[in-house]
Amino acid sequence: MIVLGLTGSIGMGKSTTAAMFAEFGALIWNADAAVHALYAPGGAAVGPIADAFPGVVIDGAVDRARLAEALGRDETAFRRLETIVHPLVLQGRSADLEAAERAGVRLAVLDIPLLFETGVYAAVDAVVVVTTRAEVQAARVLARPGMTRERLDAILARQTPDAEKRARADFVIETGEGMEAARDQVRAVVATVLNPLWTSPRRRP
Repeated sequence: MIVLGLTGSIGMGKSTTAAMFAEFGALIWNADAAVHALYAPGGAAVGPIADAFPGVVIDGAVDRARLAEALGRDETAFRRLETIVHPLVLQGRSADLEAAERAGVRLAVLDIPLLFETGVYAAVDAVVVVTTRAEVQAARVLARPGMTRERLDAILARQTPDAEKRARADFVIETGEGMEAARDQVRAVVATVLNPLWTSPRRRP
């Protein structure tokens, strides 16, 4: 099974690109969805987070607003949260990929916004970066309800710069030229990596 890592900064079109990979038969594993499941009632992170951050669990689920408040009050809190959540995400991802491989899935795509920041890029066969021009990115994000230029700048400051992502990518999908152009690029990536003669530029551990 080929495993691709898919990433891109805010407003680049990563979610739409992931959906296109699914159209071509790829299994999509979504990091944000995995975290949401961990925070939901019965999620494996609920108990440990309740112990580490008293008052943030309401009705058996992690209240994200209260968790954000707790993180804002203590500069060491985010690291504590990471030590709880990251191992659970890794465990779930490994189990999901093993099940997919047993089921005969040929291509899996890991949709991970912080692919480089969390080091997951080292555990995939190739990295796909979704990008577009800065003015297109800004227009998309600023059209979202409640978004401001200041908030966008703050988000971008926490992410690996787009130019660095592209430089580290094995494949780049440009989404600024329309849906069909992007879909053609995705189709080409899928055809490339599923070619029996293709060799991964990275070695998975």
